Amino acid sequence: MFGFLKKSPTNSTATTPPASSGWMARLRSGLRSSRAKFQDGLGGLFGKKLDEAWFEQLEDALISADVGVPASHKLIAELREQARQERVDEADALKPLLKSALVTLLQPLQATLNDTGHHHPHIILFVGVNGAGKTTTIGKLAQHLMQQGHSVLLAAGDTFRAAAVAQLVTWGERNHVPVITQEKGDSAAVIFDAIHAAKARGIDVVLADTAGRLPTQLHLMEEIRKVKRVVTKADPSAPHEILLVLDANTGQNAVTQVKAFDDALRLTGLVITKLDGTARGGVLAAIAGERPIPIRFVGVGEALEDLHPFNAREFVDALIE
Repeated sequence: MFGFLKKSPTNSTATTPPASSGWMARLRSGLRSSRAKFQDGLGGLFGKKLDEAWFEQLEDALISADVGVPASHKLIAELREQARQERVDEADALKPLLKSALVTLLQPLQATLNDTGHHHPHIILFVGVNGAGKTTTIGKLAQHLMQQGHSVLLAAGDTFRAAAVAQLVTWGERNHVPVITQEKGDSAAVIFDAIHAAKARGIDVVLADTAGRLPTQLHLMEEIRKVKRVVTKADPSAPHEILLVLDANTGQNAVTQVKAFDDALRLTGLVITKLDGTARGGVLAAIAGERPIPIRFVGVGEALEDLHPFNAREFVDALIE
């Protein structure tokens, strides 16, 4: 129904199309800073003899790269076992094993957008903190969907910020897609109207923005629960996706956000943005280790082509040389 909006098998790795050389070049370029930071901690470890102190230093390096304690423990345990089984005594031999272990850790998070083939319109709700990149992500995803031949409608549900509404309207004009707004009214009312408008117009996909909120803002977290309930009233099967947009530069705080929004809303997926910034790159592994929710897309820049379906092997190859 929706091209790359394919139903992902439960507890299995979804396949994504092979990366183009253009995307891999952008990914490597975008991850340049992350790669440098990630490898800074690893650079002095290879070329040494393996011993207990070496594994402790590797664990420290992984934690410093935002991999997190649970995921670091898991990776170290796997590397110890592989070193024992293969009788490896030189650290250099563990580098490809580390890459392989990271791919294995991340692959369960590799999944395309859900689509049962029965929902029309397909309603995707975007949530996250202020500044994570929700509105820009919606604009880029709208273009992706249109290139796949699908009709799209945008719901300007971030009613707290006039600038967010204006930005989404600009994306709508750029993409030649309708945008539902209200001068007065809350986020839930805007999205409710957007769903009914999409049904009346035969639109394929509704992309609904919401106001940014911190997980500690309990009244705002309750409001986003209300938005979800109202969406379900408009369409009992919806929302069909709830995507949390995360700024990779927030490091371990991203894991806290994932847990809080998932507890409140039962997320179906993540979009990791701004990997081209000061991120250390390991936060994806931290998420895999503590709250393994599918990563639908990663973003490494401002251009349309810089938002791409997540592929674990591509990401690890770009992160570790």
